[in-house]
Amino acid sequence: MVGKAAKLQAGQRLLAAFRDAGAVEVAPDILLDAGTLLDLYGEDIRARAYVTTDPVRGEVVLRPDFTVPVVQMQMRDGAEPARYCYLGEVFRKQDHGDTRPDHPRDNEYLQAGFEIFARDPEADAEIFALFHRLLLPYGLSAAMGDMDILLDAIRALPVSDARRGALLHHVWRPIRFSRLLARYSRPAAPRNLSQTDAPWTGLRTGPQMEARIALLETQPDETPLPAIWADRLTRLFAVDAPAPEAVTALRGLADEIPQIAEAVDRLATRLDQIASRGVDPATIRFAASHGRETMEYYDGMTFTFAADHPDWPPVASGGRYDALTAQLGQGRAIPAVGGIIRPGLIAELEATC
Repeated sequence: MVGKAAKLQAGQRLLAAFRDAGAVEVAPDILLDAGTLLDLYGEDIRARAYVTTDPVRGEVVLRPDFTVPVVQMQMRDGAEPARYCYLGEVFRKQDHGDTRPDHPRDNEYLQAGFEIFARDPEADAEIFALFHRLLLPYGLSAAMGDMDILLDAIRALPVSDARRGALLHHVWRPIRFSRLLARYSRPAAPRNLSQTDAPWTGLRTGPQMEARIALLETQPDETPLPAIWADRLTRLFAVDAPAPEAVTALRGLADEIPQIAEAVDRLATRLDQIASRGVDPATIRFAASHGRETMEYYDGMTFTFAADHPDWPPVASGGRYDALTAQLGQGRAIPAVGGIIRPGLIAELEATC
């Protein structure tokens, strides 16, 4: 194990490289308003973040990542285009299950990050190529996904808006998603939801629960999703190959799901842009389900760089999050893409060289 000083030195080198790429260094607060994160992720965030109560500010959370506070800062008073970089600690609970691994993930660790807010069609390729160049000496495996393709495929499903919304909401939760897809693919059983005068209890409000009850009562009348659509989604989610081969497979699926064709074309263009920056697309593994394993706010390209250490998280990760800027923008929105590198893991790799 390397010490904190070595990790900080690795982070400072990454920060300098990000500044050389035109980014302005920022330092978001460590204590964040919990309400914003709860609105974005729901109560699930409590299982991953450290939430506490401040007598003046109310519920606050120790910073679980930098992207949300950086977006808030940019959408509040930032001009566009803009580039930011940062270095600091993030804090996340780690559930190791019943057996503690030999190398458990840290609850507190450094992130060095780079974010681009710009209406630039080559921003995705630029940030991927930058990370690729910085990480090339460490022999990492590069992987990529594209949530845009998956989201367009789900939007194409011939189901009600309520069912489509539920599937879109749970696409980042593969087990829940699979159960929903199976349920929607067969006739719904009628539910006998009896009336009661008991008071509402729980995290949801009375109107929210009434709306949920009304939805459950109407579902038995909806036509099941044809089996061919579940098969198409299953085959789409299973695409996993070197990027050029994956594009070929996705174009074949676009013949069956025409709504994904534009997103597949954008992926092909992005790979050409990456190639023009000196990165061979054949060295990138494209997995259609890759984005389902990353942060929920990514809605376009996602990427990771991983070391050959099964107990390690990715050394670097990132992606596009346009919708997040609209959610936090108070009426404004701007395309955005970014990523982070874990300096601690870089220092670990350097110590073994």
